[in-house]
Amino acid sequence: MSHSRKLLVLVLCLALFSCGEKTEEKDKGFKVERQKAEPGDSQELSMDTGIKASERVDLENKGVGGITSVDLAAEVDPTLAAEGEVLFKQYCMACHRVGKKFIGPAPDGILKRRSPEWVMNMILNPEKMVKEDPLAKDLLMEFNGSPMANQGLNEEQARAILEYFRTLE
Repeated sequence: MSHSRKLLVLVLCLALFSCGEKTEEKDKGFKVERQKAEPGDSQELSMDTGIKASERVDLENKGVGGITSVDLAAEVDPTLAAEGEVLFKQYCMACHRVGKKFIGPAPDGILKRRSPEWVMNMILNPEKMVKEDPLAKDLLMEFNGSPMANQGLNEEQARAILEYFRTLE
């Protein structure tokens, strides 16, 4: 009799599990719908001005950091600029290209859009700039959240790179 009871319980369990209709439909695949970014999106354009951060002109902002004043001679110092070019190629070319947007903005014409102090503060302390400077924050968003790496350069090296940038006007 115990053998027939086990068989009966097994049949009842099978009947319970097989009864009923499954109403849930199984997803046939994963689908992502993306929308094209339109001008005015916060990642590309500043909410305040409607101009890309990389194209915005702000010559009054000195940035955040130890550089509060930079004196530029009327003429470019060719020796210092050549040193800056070597440093730029060594430390900056991974993310910046002259004449075109890359991982970061192109450096040519930068001194028409930024103060020399801002540029040097960005080179010397990009982490602090991105945390505290509104323009640096906007640039971070424009360039897909790719922060500028701190290359550990000293003030003299940053000044040489700045002098090289003067030749790119």
